[in-house]
Amino acid sequence: MEKKNLLTKTEFDALCDAFHIKENDFFWQANTYFDTKDFALKQKGAALRIREKNGQYELTLKQPASKGLLETNQALSKETAESALTASRFPDGEVKTQLKTSLHLSIEEVTPLGTLKTKRTQHPYRQGLLFLDHSTYLDVEDYEVEMEGPSLEQVNNWLEELLSQFHIPTRTTPNKIKRFFTRQEEIQAKRN
Repeated sequence: MEKKNLLTKTEFDALCDAFHIKENDFFWQANTYFDTKDFALKQKGAALRIREKNGQYELTLKQPASKGLLETNQALSKETAESALTASRFPDGEVKTQLKTSLHLSIEEVTPLGTLKTKRTQHPYRQGLLFLDHSTYLDVEDYEVEMEGPSLEQVNNWLEELLSQFHIPTRTTPNKIKRFFTRQEEIQAKRN
């Protein structure tokens, strides 16, 4: 189970200092998001991305299911990923099949919207993990803390305790893809 809270840069830096986290404790990952020009995936509650992490690439389709989200993952070679990222050429496989059969969309309609890059570190905390993320996307930079643990109750308690200890207010924190799409919509609205 996980719970997140947005941070200011000052709060992020204070948590890094408190947990003795250094620059070389972070790793990078990049998520490039895709949709059609009229946001057909988003309208269906779905999301399509390619994640690059440690030189590995994965194509992921998330779509609504009877309980929660159905996640379809497909490993990509560097060359296949680059072809999808630069020319929207996607390989045959489970993701393409799901797009066509469940969402009734053609992969040819899909185009890249942008990339969200995250510098992330993790640190043991109680019986769980604390993550600190610094993300950049479109023209935005944001910071967040995420707590993961065995139960939602424990995660909520640990996060509340941490925020209280460092005098950090509880903030509504949409997930990264929602923040990305909100910013994408703001940019589009300014253009229109």
